[in-house]
Amino acid sequence: MARFGQNCCVDHTLDPEPAFDEAMSVALDAAAGAATAGEVPIGAAVLHLAAGGGPTVVSVAANERERTGDPTAHAEVLALRRAAAELRRWRLDDCVLVVTLEPCPMCAGAAWASRIAGVVFGATNPDAGATGSLYHLGQDPRLNHEFPTLGGVMADRSARLLEEFFAARR
Repeated sequence: MARFGQNCCVDHTLDPEPAFDEAMSVALDAAAGAATAGEVPIGAAVLHLAAGGGPTVVSVAANERERTGDPTAHAEVLALRRAAAELRRWRLDDCVLVVTLEPCPMCAGAAWASRIAGVVFGATNPDAGATGSLYHLGQDPRLNHEFPTLGGVMADRSARLLEEFFAARR
Protein backbone atom coordinates (compact mmCIF):
# COMPACT_ATOMS: atom_id res chain seq x y z
CA MET A 1 0.00 0.00 0.00
CA ALA A 2 1.30 3.46 -0.89
CA ARG A 3 2.36 5.62 2.01
CA PHE A 4 1.25 8.84 0.36
CA GLY A 5 -2.33 9.14 -0.79
CA GLN A 6 -2.86 9.35 -4.50
CA ASN A 7 -6.60 9.72 -4.24
CA CYS A 8 -7.82 12.78 -2.47
CA CYS A 9 -10.25 12.29 0.39
CA VAL A 10 -11.05 15.87 1.37
CA ASP A 11 -13.96 18.12 0.63
CA HIS A 12 -13.15 19.73 -2.71
CA THR A 13 -14.33 23.28 -2.43
CA LEU A 14 -12.13 24.97 -5.04
CA ASP A 15 -13.04 24.40 -8.67
CA PRO A 16 -10.19 23.02 -10.80
CA GLU A 17 -8.41 25.65 -12.90
CA PRO A 18 -5.75 25.24 -15.60
CA ALA A 19 -3.58 27.70 -13.64
CA PHE A 20 -3.50 25.23 -10.74
CA ASP A 21 -2.01 22.55 -13.00
CA GLU A 22 0.60 25.00 -14.28
CA ALA A 23 1.55 26.06 -10.75
CA MET A 24 1.65 22.42 -9.63
CA SER A 25 4.10 21.66 -12.45
CA VAL A 26 6.34 24.44 -11.10
CA ALA A 27 6.01 23.05 -7.56
CA LEU A 28 6.83 19.53 -8.80
CA ASP A 29 9.98 20.83 -10.50
CA ALA A 30 11.01 22.45 -7.21
CA ALA A 31 10.27 19.20 -5.36
CA ALA A 32 12.43 17.22 -7.80
CA GLY A 33 15.27 19.68 -7.23
CA ALA A 34 14.88 19.26 -3.48
CA ALA A 35 15.21 15.47 -3.82
CA THR A 36 18.45 15.92 -5.76
CA ALA A 37 19.74 18.09 -2.90
CA GLY A 38 18.82 15.44 -0.31
CA GLU A 39 15.71 17.21 0.94
CA VAL A 40 12.29 15.58 1.21
CA PRO A 41 10.80 16.33 -2.22
CA ILE A 42 8.01 18.74 -1.45
CA GLY A 43 7.55 21.87 -3.53
CA ALA A 44 5.19 24.81 -3.27
CA ALA A 45 4.20 27.79 -5.38
CA VAL A 46 2.04 30.79 -4.61
CA LEU A 47 -0.29 31.79 -7.40
CA HIS A 48 -1.38 35.45 -7.40
CA LEU A 49 -4.90 35.90 -8.74
CA ALA A 50 -4.40 39.48 -9.89
CA ALA A 51 -7.50 41.47 -10.79
CA GLY A 52 -7.54 42.30 -14.48
CA GLY A 53 -4.72 39.90 -15.33
CA GLY A 54 -4.16 36.21 -15.43
CA PRO A 55 -2.93 34.19 -12.47
CA THR A 56 0.83 34.48 -11.95
CA VAL A 57 3.24 32.41 -9.89
CA VAL A 58 4.88 34.93 -7.54
CA SER A 59 7.00 32.53 -5.49
CA VAL A 60 8.33 29.01 -5.54
CA ALA A 61 10.07 27.02 -2.82
CA ALA A 62 11.07 23.52 -1.83
CA ASN A 63 11.92 22.03 1.53
CA GLU A 64 15.19 23.40 2.95
CA ARG A 65 15.23 21.82 6.41
CA GLU A 66 18.40 19.78 5.86
CA ARG A 67 20.30 22.61 4.21
CA THR A 68 19.34 25.25 6.76
CA GLY A 69 18.88 23.16 9.89
CA ASP A 70 15.59 25.02 10.35
CA PRO A 71 12.62 22.83 11.34
CA THR A 72 10.21 25.43 9.91
CA ALA A 73 11.83 25.50 6.46
CA HIS A 74 8.96 23.63 4.83
CA ALA A 75 8.23 24.46 1.20
CA GLU A 76 4.87 26.04 2.05
CA VAL A 77 6.22 28.37 4.73
CA LEU A 78 9.09 29.47 2.48
CA ALA A 79 6.78 30.04 -0.50
CA LEU A 80 4.39 32.11 1.64
CA ARG A 81 7.27 34.20 3.03
CA ARG A 82 8.62 34.82 -0.47
CA ALA A 83 5.18 35.73 -1.82
CA ALA A 84 4.65 38.21 1.02
CA ALA A 85 8.04 39.77 0.30
CA GLU A 86 7.34 39.91 -3.45
CA LEU A 87 3.90 41.46 -2.97
CA ARG A 88 5.13 43.59 -0.04
CA ARG A 89 2.29 42.59 2.29
CA TRP A 90 1.45 39.79 4.69
CA ARG A 91 -2.18 39.41 3.67
CA LEU A 92 -2.32 37.01 0.71
CA ASP A 93 -6.09 36.97 0.30
CA ASP A 94 -5.79 37.11 -3.49
CA CYS A 95 -3.39 34.16 -3.70
CA VAL A 96 -3.59 30.38 -3.75
CA LEU A 97 -0.95 28.14 -2.21
CA VAL A 98 -0.17 25.17 -4.48
CA VAL A 99 1.82 22.35 -2.87
CA THR A 100 2.80 18.82 -3.87
CA LEU A 101 1.81 17.24 -0.52
CA GLU A 102 -1.12 18.13 1.71
CA PRO A 103 0.12 20.67 4.27
CA CYS A 104 0.97 19.68 7.84
CA PRO A 105 -0.55 21.60 10.79
CA MET A 106 2.29 24.15 10.82
CA CYS A 107 1.95 24.87 7.11
CA ALA A 108 -1.84 24.94 7.17
CA GLY A 109 -1.51 27.39 10.07
CA ALA A 110 0.86 29.55 8.03
CA ALA A 111 -1.66 29.53 5.16
CA TRP A 112 -4.39 30.49 7.62
CA ALA A 113 -2.25 33.30 9.08
CA SER A 114 -1.62 34.69 5.59
CA ARG A 115 -5.38 34.85 4.93
CA ILE A 116 -4.76 32.75 1.80
CA ALA A 117 -7.62 32.51 -0.70
CA GLY A 118 -7.20 28.75 -1.08
CA VAL A 119 -4.88 25.75 -0.96
CA VAL A 120 -4.34 23.26 -3.78
CA PHE A 121 -2.34 20.11 -3.12
CA GLY A 122 -1.25 16.94 -4.86
CA ALA A 123 -0.92 13.84 -2.67
CA THR A 124 -2.79 13.47 0.60
CA ASN A 125 -0.76 13.23 3.79
CA PRO A 126 -2.23 10.50 5.99
CA ASP A 127 0.51 11.02 8.63
CA ALA A 128 0.15 14.77 9.17
CA GLY A 129 -2.39 16.24 6.73
CA ALA A 130 -4.13 19.31 8.10
CA THR A 131 -6.32 20.28 5.15
CA GLY A 132 -8.52 17.22 5.19
CA SER A 133 -6.76 13.97 6.09
CA LEU A 134 -6.37 14.34 9.86
CA TYR A 135 -7.60 17.90 10.45
CA HIS A 136 -8.95 20.67 8.31
CA LEU A 137 -7.56 23.94 9.58
CA GLY A 138 -8.89 25.73 6.51
CA GLN A 139 -12.48 24.88 7.22
CA ASP A 140 -12.76 25.27 10.95
CA PRO A 141 -15.53 27.78 11.68
CA ARG A 142 -14.03 28.44 15.12
CA LEU A 143 -11.13 30.29 13.46
CA ASN A 144 -11.40 33.82 12.10
CA HIS A 145 -10.48 32.82 8.54
CA GLU A 146 -11.44 29.81 6.44
CA PHE A 147 -10.07 28.82 3.04
CA PRO A 148 -11.21 26.35 0.41
CA THR A 149 -9.05 23.48 -0.79
CA LEU A 150 -8.62 21.25 -3.80
CA GLY A 151 -6.67 18.03 -3.40
CA GLY A 152 -5.50 15.41 -5.82
CA VAL A 153 -3.97 17.74 -8.44
CA MET A 154 -1.23 15.69 -10.10
CA ALA A 155 -1.35 13.43 -7.05
CA ASP A 156 0.29 10.48 -8.81
CA ARG A 157 3.38 12.49 -9.71
CA SER A 158 3.58 14.01 -6.23
CA ALA A 159 3.25 10.65 -4.49
CA ARG A 160 5.74 8.98 -6.84
CA LEU A 161 8.42 11.58 -6.04
CA LEU A 162 8.00 10.97 -2.32
CA GLU A 163 7.83 7.19 -2.58
CA GLU A 164 10.97 7.01 -4.75
CA PHE A 165 12.84 9.35 -2.41
CA PHE A 166 12.08 7.30 0.70
CA ALA A 167 12.56 3.94 -1.06
CA ALA A 168 16.10 5.02 -2.01
CA ARG A 169 16.87 5.76 1.65
CA ARG A 170 15.65 2.48 3.12
